[in-house]
Amino acid sequence: MNQNILFEIAAWLVPLIIAIVSHEVAHGLVARRLGDPTAEERGRLTLNPLKHIDPFGTVILPLLLAISHAPVFGWAKPVPVNYARLKNPRRDMVLVALAGPGMNLLLALVGAIALAATLSLSSDPNGFLANLIAANALNFMFINIFLGVFNLLPVPPFDGGHVVEGLLPAPLAIRFRRIGRYSLLILMLLLLVLPTISPNANVVGRVVSPVVDHIVSGLLSLFGIGA
Repeated sequence: MNQNILFEIAAWLVPLIIAIVSHEVAHGLVARRLGDPTAEERGRLTLNPLKHIDPFGTVILPLLLAISHAPVFGWAKPVPVNYARLKNPRRDMVLVALAGPGMNLLLALVGAIALAATLSLSSDPNGFLANLIAANALNFMFINIFLGVFNLLPVPPFDGGHVVEGLLPAPLAIRFRRIGRYSLLILMLLLLVLPTISPNANVVGRVVSPVVDHIVSGLLSLFGIGA
């Protein structure tokens, strides 16, 4: 494995792990604040990635995507939330679900600040260290925005699906929740099957990516970073 591949893996995998671990911890922190300490009781309110890593979703898949120059994404083990323990389950379900994408968008802002600082303060902007930091910061910003937007898709197993469930009348919410048993199938359908069938059915390419690109461009412009 040559140096360029190692550099690319490091520049994608490290930001991805931070992004998805922070996403899950945010769910647990907001749930605890709203009355459900389940995640804390199970030792999941920690930034230690070993507590959250899903071997395939956090490590193997992102590595394969990075090496093949495909869009990099992944997931961690979901933080447990017992909605019955929340003070106001239907309302709080929405707030807990939004906490993960909200954390990702906040971290994207941090990434933009780090990128701007690296480019403006480095004594050797073209040096290896500066390039590594800048690449990590840019990827950190992109990954967090992608995860935030992608998770707001209004179907299970995404956070947007929990938002929809919390907003629906109770009878419809129960029916909608049943879709969650097919969450892996839905994920594969959106990411692999539909794009193969037709470019027009590529949800990531036609719905998620344009929103991500718009937010990335806005952050870069905000901090005076040229494309």
